Amino acid sequence: MSDDRWKRAVPPKALVIGGSMAGLFAALLLRREGWNVDVYERIGAELAGRGAGIVTHSELFDVLGRAGIDTAAAAVGVVVPGRRVLDRSGRIAGELGLRQVLTSWGHLYGLLKAALPPQHYHHGKSLEDVAELGDRVVARFSDGTEASGDLLVGADGIFSSVRTQLAANVQPKYAGYVAWRGLVNERDLSARTRAELCDWFAFSLPPGEQMLGYPVAGANEEMDVGERRFNFVWYRPADTDQGLADLLTDIDGVRQPLSIPPTRIRSNVIAAMRQDAERLLAPQFAEVVHLTSQPFIQAILDLETPRMALGSRTVILGDAAFVARPHVGMGVTKAAADAAALVDALRALPADLPAALAKFESSRLPFGAAVVRRARHLGAYMQAQIATAEERAIAERHRSPEAVMAETAVATGIAA
Repeated sequence: MSDDRWKRAVPPKALVIGGSMAGLFAALLLRREGWNVDVYERIGAELAGRGAGIVTHSELFDVLGRAGIDTAAAAVGVVVPGRRVLDRSGRIAGELGLRQVLTSWGHLYGLLKAALPPQHYHHGKSLEDVAELGDRVVARFSDGTEASGDLLVGADGIFSSVRTQLAANVQPKYAGYVAWRGLVNERDLSARTRAELCDWFAFSLPPGEQMLGYPVAGANEEMDVGERRFNFVWYRPADTDQGLADLLTDIDGVRQPLSIPPTRIRSNVIAAMRQDAERLLAPQFAEVVHLTSQPFIQAILDLETPRMALGSRTVILGDAAFVARPHVGMGVTKAAADAAALVDALRALPADLPAALAKFESSRLPFGAAVVRRARHLGAYMQAQIATAEERAIAERHRSPEAVMAETAVATGIAA
């Protein structure tokens, strides 16, 4: 099936639904390929500043370069030389040399957003309907407006409106545990904690749980020692019926579905978490938790889609298609690589859009599934109930300090 529009001199038009990482990567790469692109973001205000830490990989730097972003390590994040595990008393129980660049969501988002002309980024556009009409695809928004183009890219995250419209049966599933997350200013920490945590990718491993942390840019993107922030992620079991329900019941007693705004978390829930930190974690990490002014909760979810091409002109990528537990640290890298693969497929088959989307799907479906599978294995020992002998065996393989240091947020072990 060919498309005459592809052979015309007029550049093709893409509608990107979702203005976070995946959407910006798709928009920037498509623009460099000669497409006209507009991005439509549901949130009415600027997104910068939300989220926390991000682990980078070489593939992410490759795609950043393709998108025209400065890939010098200092421009992207903080470099650490390796990893260490602290035992309950705070002593160093193990170290592993592994150089990585660590950044914050806000810093990387800012680099991407600055590269897109502002007139092509539209806030407050909540998608209500997607329709393919002959040689066009039309997006209709809740404010009564609509936009049409040759291609629609659904890059609108785990609760994707595009996916809900066209593949409503694909839904995220709760994994049985949550992550407490937060950021603290490096300067607010004690000298000991700064020395033993703030230049490392560090771990503390209570039974059945995992705490990790690393330095990221400061609140105003400062990279200098002393001006940075320390980002932590604390994985803790929480069964669906009681543990999760209690954590997600807000200050007004309303049970939130799978996420809760940080300012709506009940004070007694945060107080109990801080007490547990004193009881279970290395004292350096307990200090980090105590000094974090606004910790937030992330329910750990799995999402897998059987299709990424949801029509002849509609495709989903990034977290709209696959969400892996954060242990692989691949969320942003996967979104970037999805966008690059889409552009590569469009370049390879410029006269046949459906075939290009099929080519893209065939290249990325196996990888997305492999990332989700690997993340399940790494997180198995933190699930509230490990039901089978196979799951218990997997959990044992991945819970030692040596395994945690070697396997967390690295690309090894992911095979499509």
